[in-house]
Amino acid sequence: MRIDQTTIREILARTDIGTFIGTYVQLRKRGRDLVGLCPFHGEKSPSFHVHPDSGYFKCFGCQKGGDVIKFVMELEGLPFPEAARVLARRAGVELAEEDPAAARVRGEKEQIHAVNELAASFYHRTLRLGAEAEGARAYVAKRGLRQETVDAFKIGYAPDTWNALVAELQSNGIDLAIAEKAYLVKARSGGNGYYDFYRGRLMIPTYATTGECIAFGGRSLDGQEPKYLNTGATPVYTKGRGLYALNVARRSAVDREALVVVEGYLDCIALHEAGFTNAVASLGTAFTPEQATELRKYAERIFVCFDADAAGSNATAKSIDTLGAAGCTAFVVQLPPGEDPDTFVRANGAPAFAKKLDDALPWIQFKLDREIATILIKRLPPAQAAQTAETLVSALPRVEWDKWRVYVAGKLGLAIDDLRANRFVNNPANFAPRIGGGTGMVRHVAPTAEPPSVDREILAALVDEPTLVAEFAPLIPSEVFTDERYREIYRALCAAAASLVTASDVYAVLGDDRDAVERVVALQKTDRSSQIRFPDSAARRAHLERVVERLTEDDLERRFRELDARIDAAFASGAAISTEDRDEHRKLAIAREARKKRRLSPRG
Repeated sequence: MRIDQTTIREILARTDIGTFIGTYVQLRKRGRDLVGLCPFHGEKSPSFHVHPDSGYFKCFGCQKGGDVIKFVMELEGLPFPEAARVLARRAGVELAEEDPAAARVRGEKEQIHAVNELAASFYHRTLRLGAEAEGARAYVAKRGLRQETVDAFKIGYAPDTWNALVAELQSNGIDLAIAEKAYLVKARSGGNGYYDFYRGRLMIPTYATTGECIAFGGRSLDGQEPKYLNTGATPVYTKGRGLYALNVARRSAVDREALVVVEGYLDCIALHEAGFTNAVASLGTAFTPEQATELRKYAERIFVCFDADAAGSNATAKSIDTLGAAGCTAFVVQLPPGEDPDTFVRANGAPAFAKKLDDALPWIQFKLDREIATILIKRLPPAQAAQTAETLVSALPRVEWDKWRVYVAGKLGLAIDDLRANRFVNNPANFAPRIGGGTGMVRHVAPTAEPPSVDREILAALVDEPTLVAEFAPLIPSEVFTDERYREIYRALCAAAASLVTASDVYAVLGDDRDAVERVVALQKTDRSSQIRFPDSAARRAHLERVVERLTEDDLERRFRELDARIDAAFASGAAISTEDRDEHRKLAIAREARKKRRLSPRG
């Protein structure tokens, strides 16, 4: 369906981009911008900017940017019309109704969303009011779920009959072939009609973060297998890509800067019931890269809380690797043996689970503890244990080596120096034959020299206050820069001087030039020791004016020397000296002497 531009403008006008994106990303005000960690790629330092006045966002790391509709498209993987409809519903903008011809060709995904929502409402209504759901209501009460929670998650019940949902869908004019694609009904053998896929089960719907119902999980209430009957692959749902309750938890994740990941539906619901509204469920222990990427959009810190059994421990070890690859920082919540989040929080209460979150192990410690346990079980000789332990430590980020070497040595009862010695032994390069039979002396190469300070000082002042570029570009030529890399940055800024207002505009100009961006970021670091720190605008302007003054003096000195050499040559050859050259030379000589006196005079 084509959406006219007037409607698009109304959607954008009614949607505050800062408020909307703020429900997905924790934003902090910086000048006129809002800044946070980019939801589209992993990063440690915020490069994601939202410009509320202009109505657009921009990430200077991955270069994604656009208006709020583009944000929804990128974040949720939606085409333009669907992203616009999501925002239109939120903003209360009515989109034109489809004509009958358009309705007949409406997308299959939309039809499945609609039939899923109808089924979810039917199941929920049945649980609340149906006489056949008495046992299901008793089960829900036994699990300690309040009615508010049941309603919030739209938990329902599928009657233990063959055609309850079929009849409901038919009464609403639903094409049962679409319901079959949604895994809600199945075709009878011989093609004689359809029957309900879910029967006699507690029904838990899964929603996309954009609000559409995409799948169901049906829990057995009478011991029948399987314990959970889940939606298969459909045009709107693929197992391993989504996360249960993320549509609810994402808002809390922004506030708490963390998400808690559990395995099952009821584990997740129980945590929400206890007040941990940033909990989501992976729906199984096979945690996937797609799920990790989805989590990273909303939080960097991820608390993994799988069941306290061997399968859960193995799944946790795999999941933290997957999370790390997606740019997340994982912590492992350890429950008593035999417990899961649901049983633990119901038996011990919310404060006890909060304590478990506080005591969660950093992912490094969790992995090391597993390996240490293996070394102890194998009863390895001290030398072999030290070698194995150092291999574990060396696999960690280098900045963590010393800290965790002490930890591992203490757990194994080894000397720290034994582990360090094995780092040398484990490195084959230390035993490689020397080439050329030289003396074995090592030539130390000096590190790359920093570019001259004048280059960095000029750029530092301009990046701190980009509006100064337009003022000083005509006065400071690019040839002043002796380092080619900084010269090109300066030229790019001068070319865009009229559009530079904030530091984010500088990054926008540099675009995909990663090297240039990194150099500018380094200039803005508060701990830069090789550049002048400019406390305010007056200091920046004063420094740039000194640069201009020095350049002017250099030009005058150069001109004086040129005239001096020309006059000397004329004297030597007996040629006449023009009056203009004599007058200019005299004026420059007077000015030159005055500059010398100023430099030599005491400063008071």
